Amino acid sequence: MDFVKPKIVVSKCIEFEHCRYNGNIISSDTVDLLKPHVDFITVCPEVEIGLGVPREPIRLVGDEESSRLMQPSTGKDVTEDMRDFAEDFLSGLPRVDGFVLKSSSPSCGPWQVKLYPSTDKVPALSKKGVGHFAAVLHEKFPRTAIEDEGRLTNFTIRENFLTRIFATAAFHEMTATGEMRDLVDYHSRYKLLLLAHNEQNMREMGRIVANPDKLPTGEVIEKYRDILMTTFSKAPSPGNNVNVLQHSVGFFKKELTSEEKAYFVQTIDQYVAGRIPLSVPIGIVRLYIVRFGEDYLSQQAYFKPYPTELVTISDSGKGRKL
Repeated sequence: MDFVKPKIVVSKCIEFEHCRYNGNIISSDTVDLLKPHVDFITVCPEVEIGLGVPREPIRLVGDEESSRLMQPSTGKDVTEDMRDFAEDFLSGLPRVDGFVLKSSSPSCGPWQVKLYPSTDKVPALSKKGVGHFAAVLHEKFPRTAIEDEGRLTNFTIRENFLTRIFATAAFHEMTATGEMRDLVDYHSRYKLLLLAHNEQNMREMGRIVANPDKLPTGEVIEKYRDILMTTFSKAPSPGNNVNVLQHSVGFFKKELTSEEKAYFVQTIDQYVAGRIPLSVPIGIVRLYIVRFGEDYLSQQAYFKPYPTELVTISDSGKGRKL
């Protein structure tokens, strides 16, 4: 299966340039691994508004409802400058499939950014805020995949992010023709992956593709896209994955021996119990697909949602599900 390259906006300090406030660069195995497989658009909002490298740190001052972006050492307020830049930059982006932002940054941090009561040397508040560039991003791209480099060290979060950006990129590429047949083809290829994420949404998307009201193709594609972006916002539950795997093995019920069926059931039980990763039962089904030449399943993105080169089993265990 060929993969469309997703377009991803990334904080420039992550693996690209030494542009942190202290002149450092941030390492990220995931971003580094993605470089050959995605088209990155890099940005450092703080440099873009003229703060330079190195620079005196800025911080969020205020509360969860309202904060200012301040530079304590100078008393400079860069709130409006950051807002203006974010509006201009984000409004001028081409089609984008995802964002990877610097965690905890007062400009780029998409969540859990320290808030301070003032610019004085005081402890941070217990409550957290959102970086000002990221806040505008959330407004303009509310259903697009957004992660920070810290959360991407968590296996489940990373896997869902990769699935989302490649599925979204494929959708944009396949529907760019404006032809209904390409939307039908996309839905067919991604049907099991959509089923794993949300069966109700998958069925609703099928009804949209059927287009019983004979709506214009552009309107159908947009309606489909709205649900698609929401559907991929959460990772599939183990139960949903089991449902898809059992459905898939049903294609081979006449070919498999009783011993093979029993072994697969045992593997599913181990997956549900958390003893083995999802890749193990998926690997078994992929073997059956090759062995029996099952064309429909061989085209399903569920069994290979992103390039194999991006598969890693490392897991920090520290990801936060927001």
